[in-house]
Amino acid sequence: MQRTIKHIVFVLLLAVAFVSCNDGKSLQTYFVDNQEATNFVSQDIPISMVKIDDSKFTEDQKEAYKSVKRLNFLGYKVEGTEAEVFKAELAKVKTILSDKKYNDLMEFSDKGNKIIVKYIGTDEEADEVVIFGSANELGFGIVRVLGNDMNPDKMVTLVNAMQNADVDENQIQDIMNFFK
Repeated sequence: MQRTIKHIVFVLLLAVAFVSCNDGKSLQTYFVDNQEATNFVSQDIPISMVKIDDSKFTEDQKEAYKSVKRLNFLGYKVEGTEAEVFKAELAKVKTILSDKKYNDLMEFSDKGNKIIVKYIGTDEEADEVVIFGSANELGFGIVRVLGNDMNPDKMVTLVNAMQNADVDENQIQDIMNFFK
């Protein structure tokens, strides 16, 4: 009897392992695979370390800002690389972000620079917000915004407010220097 139970447990564990294996690449595995690769820079930033003047934020923007706990950044710099390598890396990210689990939130372009904001979750609560920006002459950057009770609509207003927010550039100097 005990041997039969062991076999059943083994078969169940094996079945779970096969079901949980996913051949598709996730953004998280892309980050892990490239965080120390050539021409990439990676940085994890707890939101508590980023000091932003939120005195001009609306209540929705303040609520969205407080729901964010951590930012994961991965950047790829074009300089010194072959154009084909950049295009291949860009295609990998676009393929990952084209997965149906990523919901479109907003997209805009300006002078050849493109920004795409997507999220994983429902219309009421996002588990993760992804900001992807690319420029052919600089490279691309991906920011994974992680937190609790993030509302996609409020995150849109926060993204808009952050464009005009007073952010101390010393806090993100490593990222800024990477793209110079």
